Amino acid sequence: MEYGYKRKGALSFLETVKKTKDELAKEGFGILTEIDVKATLKKKLNIEHENYLILGACNPSFALKALQAEKDIGLLLPCNVIVYEEDGAVFVSAILPTVAMRMVENPVLADIAKTVEEKLKKAVNNI
Repeated sequence: MEYGYKRKGALSFLETVKKTKDELAKEGFGILTEIDVKATLKKKLNIEHENYLILGACNPSFALKALQAEKDIGLLLPCNVIVYEEDGAVFVSAILPTVAMRMVENPVLADIAKTVEEKLKKAVNNI
């Protein structure tokens, strides 16, 4: 089962991170969390790893609607977007909210997830 929407980028890792944040902002998303996996693995396990960044993206309007529809939905928020390098190529991938929300079985959430997914895909496509 596919649970992410991924595209290969043409920019450097740092340029892709900046462009990803800019495109998410255009779609109404703010970045709540930023996890540098490479730095964390180095610090905690002394392991070298390629660049890998996890961005916790949130669109406040849709987050509020989701919370109003399902109090415990915070367990599945925010929407994760990753930027990483693999063999010299840079990729951007966003969670597919329609897949993640399917387990909740709430039709209101399904509609919200569809709209949020369209916005995430648009952001990824513009990188």
